[in-house]
Amino acid sequence: MEHAPVWLNYSLIYLAAAVIAVPLFKALGLGTIMGYLAAGMAIGPWGLRLVSNVDDILHFAEFGVVLMLFLIGMELEPRRLWSLRRPIFGWGSAQVLACAAVMTAVAMLFEVRWKVALVASLGLALSSTAIALQALNERNLMRTASGETGFSILLFQDVAAIPILALVPLLGTVSESGDTRQLIEGLRVAGAIFAIIVGGRLLLRPLLRWIARSKTPEIFTATALLLVVGISALMLALDLSMALGAFLAGVLLAESEYRRELETDIEPFKGLLLGLFFMAVGMNIDFAVLIASPGKVAAVLAGFLLIKITVIFGLSRLMGLPLQERPVFTLLLAQGGEFAFVVFQAAVGAHVFPAQTASVLIGAVTLSMVLGPLLLVLVDRFLLPRFSHGKAPAPEEISEPQEAPVIIAGFGRYGQIVGRTLMAQGIRATVLDHDAELIDQTRRFGFRVFYGDATRLDLLRTAGAARASVLVVAVDAPAQSLAIIDLAKQHFPQLQIVARARDVTHWYALRDRNVAHVQREVFESSLASARSVMELLGQSEEAALHAAHRFRAHNLALMEKMYPHHKDEAKLIALAKQGRQQLKEQMALERAEQDQHAGSLPADNLAERAR
Repeated sequence: MEHAPVWLNYSLIYLAAAVIAVPLFKALGLGTIMGYLAAGMAIGPWGLRLVSNVDDILHFAEFGVVLMLFLIGMELEPRRLWSLRRPIFGWGSAQVLACAAVMTAVAMLFEVRWKVALVASLGLALSSTAIALQALNERNLMRTASGETGFSILLFQDVAAIPILALVPLLGTVSESGDTRQLIEGLRVAGAIFAIIVGGRLLLRPLLRWIARSKTPEIFTATALLLVVGISALMLALDLSMALGAFLAGVLLAESEYRRELETDIEPFKGLLLGLFFMAVGMNIDFAVLIASPGKVAAVLAGFLLIKITVIFGLSRLMGLPLQERPVFTLLLAQGGEFAFVVFQAAVGAHVFPAQTASVLIGAVTLSMVLGPLLLVLVDRFLLPRFSHGKAPAPEEISEPQEAPVIIAGFGRYGQIVGRTLMAQGIRATVLDHDAELIDQTRRFGFRVFYGDATRLDLLRTAGAARASVLVVAVDAPAQSLAIIDLAKQHFPQLQIVARARDVTHWYALRDRNVAHVQREVFESSLASARSVMELLGQSEEAALHAAHRFRAHNLALMEKMYPHHKDEAKLIALAKQGRQQLKEQMALERAEQDQHAGSLPADNLAERAR
């Protein structure tokens, strides 16, 4: 491929590395971030040397972080952002200042000059926004207490990077104009933020409305990208954080009617560029520094990680975060961040410390960004299970014998409808569920739900299974459902069983156990939706109801016909295709007969039918 364009060669290399490494690391349970980092190390200057211009790639890939902050901003309405002002500026400043203060003090104990110690500590106190937010999203933690607090601290770090960069020249030997320069910098920051707020309120929505009227999807996508690129260019020209500007723009569009369309257009670009960013971080590891000064890099890495973990875990206790959320929260903020690269490079330019020191610090930060996701995997596998079975007290199990005629196993979305219907008719039911949070929530609404695993014989006896008449099996997991039914049939043969089938395979397994009363959980509601669609398309209510009833009867009969062959996949597929074709032909014949009958009616009768 010597004559191929450079961009084509690089695209092939990046995509091939990602496609190979990420699914492999995902399958090994190491997560997607570790896959991207490993792919970057493999193709970088110290791997297969397929890519050399790492710095250019890293700057380009940082746009993925910008897109991510823009999308997160669109999830936060201004009112919600205002409600986060205390954790942003309170806990955010506490994290940065506390970590920087402790690291500075420790460095000075080792006779490091205070200016070097201070700038290095401020850079190391920052965390990786990209890795932290990606990990929070993968674990669905963004809406938890630790997720919102962690996001608030990361947002403060983006803001804090501005004064940190302004402080670096003052500590160096480069001559500056002092107070006048600081005043000008402050005015530039305020002016940029004011321009984004005013522009977002007065210009963006009318612009998006005008573009949407053109009904050209690709132009709307181009507009969405232009919006983010334009804001990033503005912030970069002012030496400000691109991600912060994009985030503010996203917040201003959080209440826009075009929010969902913007998210849909930008999401694919964000995912690809974030992956490229993680690969660029992997490529950016300078193994020459690690080889030349392994002791220094290891000491800096171990030192700042230990200090940050200690300080952040202590802060998590003061914040009152749940115990099981503290380890992940601590590790997400303990690793170094991509903005530290900018701080250290600025420090070299201002002669705060030499380039060799910056290389050691950058090497330690990069390694921490590699170790962070790996440590999270270890926490997920070995530490969090202990928390889940540890100090979080579970409700007491059902202990007093019950005598209700009905037992309901599982009180989720399905079991609640069954239980509420029975209770409305004055029919008593003993409800069992093993989800402590669900039990606590339903009890607040006045339902009496007992904690217990219905697959245990002793709990079923205590729930009154020997005297009850009906057992409703409404649990989510098919395996658990079948275990409960097997237990009930063996020990309580008088129980009549009403079961929820999650899918057709589960339905077959229930029929194998001679359960006569089985309902597929979404079958009836799906038929109701199909009726609504037919009516919206112009069919009469009577015709739509008739079509739904005909489909229901045919489907139930077909399921019975297919049941004896459900273990023979070829026969099953053939019967399904045959049944589908028969129904189609039968419904077409009925429509033709109705049209012929309608054509033979007198005019008055036709008018009556039309009404």
